[in-house]
Amino acid sequence: MPNARITLDPHFTVAPVSRRIFGSFVEHLGRAVYDGIYEPGHRAANADGFRRDVIDLVRELGVSTIRYPGGNFVSGYRWEDGVGPREARPRRLDLAWHSTESNEVGLDEFARWTKEVDGELMYAVNLGTRGVQEALDVLEYANIPSGTTLSDQRIANGSPEPHAIRMWCLGNEMDGPWQLGHGTATEYGRLAAKTAQAMRQIDPTLELVVCGSSGAGMPTFGVWERTVLEETYEHVDFISCHAYYEPHDGDVASFLASAVSMDRFIDSVVASADHVKAVRRSDKTMYLSFDEWNVWYQSVYNDVEKITDPSAWPQAPRLLENAYSAMDAVVVGSLLISLLRHADRVTAASLAQLVNVIAPITTEPGGPAWRQTTFYPFAITSRLARGTVLDPKIDSPLIATDAYGEVPMVDAVATHDDAAGTASVFLVNRSLTETVTVSIDAGPLGILHVRSAETLHDEDFSAGNTLADQDRVVPEPNKTARVEGGTVTVTLPPVSWTALDLH
Repeated sequence: MPNARITLDPHFTVAPVSRRIFGSFVEHLGRAVYDGIYEPGHRAANADGFRRDVIDLVRELGVSTIRYPGGNFVSGYRWEDGVGPREARPRRLDLAWHSTESNEVGLDEFARWTKEVDGELMYAVNLGTRGVQEALDVLEYANIPSGTTLSDQRIANGSPEPHAIRMWCLGNEMDGPWQLGHGTATEYGRLAAKTAQAMRQIDPTLELVVCGSSGAGMPTFGVWERTVLEETYEHVDFISCHAYYEPHDGDVASFLASAVSMDRFIDSVVASADHVKAVRRSDKTMYLSFDEWNVWYQSVYNDVEKITDPSAWPQAPRLLENAYSAMDAVVVGSLLISLLRHADRVTAASLAQLVNVIAPITTEPGGPAWRQTTFYPFAITSRLARGTVLDPKIDSPLIATDAYGEVPMVDAVATHDDAAGTASVFLVNRSLTETVTVSIDAGPLGILHVRSAETLHDEDFSAGNTLADQDRVVPEPNKTARVEGGTVTVTLPPVSWTALDLH
């Protein structure tokens, strides 16, 4: 059996754990909103029409910030359509997903729902087909307490208290030719800078996210970041990153090493941002908002699901409803390891998305809501990751991948809460066939016992959770975990993700 060794030391730290790393994303796309979080005819619906069973699962998932209302949807969205009496709201064509938008759910309802799930609303403004004035209007409506036409309109619409939104995305994926209003990096950067400056005249303390590339594979990647930041660097706080992963041509070994790609993506964006910082002689550090990331079988959407009939504009069609496997959950857990590993620069992130659409939670109209396999690594990491991210020293056997060459069989990250006397270690075994024993030198942390050890693994790594069998794949106690003389040992089965709660 292969062996790996990890050394933890409280002196080797990355950064404090940012709760915003455990954000998510709700877009008006498919059944994410309608028949997802919102189903007024459901037996579990509250007064606003939101499903209480979904609210309970979102709380259990432990999400922090929730990005809304898009996504590609936002580049054609008129925020005014979603406020006021529901019966008076217009129905619109959604060009992003070739659907009909009823506008039954808008800013006020979603802000109330966000509070219900103990989350923080992260709002995206439309810089695709709109611009500065509309951004100012929605900011005034949402955040000014009272005394102006728009703030008083919010009060009249049933929200007497301001929504107090702190994080604002300046558009979405504006590098993408598919995006309404797509332009060059210079064009977008100048519009984003104007919008940011104007919004800060209302509130200079806002936290603003400028659009980075929609993926590392974009032909403009790197140049886009540099050019946009040259226009916006002193006016924004974050640059966004988006990345989705799936196996290509059956190459599951490379898929299990997707975190290597995420690591390289983050390092490249940081390098681009720091280049602009150096050129501008700035004292300011740009942070990253990885506000779209997940496993997404995009090839299925492109080949099968995409609505192309020009006469068909369905409302809330079933789109992007990936059924996730045990292997997908292991990859999601490994991507969380990558995000935590970069906690010094990635201080916000959003799992895309939250319900039904490439989501950890699935619902059936009039029926149950249940946890997909990917629910578990996110929920457990969100619950256990506290204090400071440590920089573990990992000595692991290597395995071969076609996409990334040789990579460590075992990947890991740890967090340490000195005041509470706790630490958590998150591990993944990328091997398709080998079980590995890991020895963790946690002596400097004063670890005495393992409070819990949970492993997500299935002998059939293609198995998932379905309507008929909602608990087919769940984390199980890992009974091999033990502590002796400050060393924690644990055995990891192939294609597995494990969390250790140490005290």
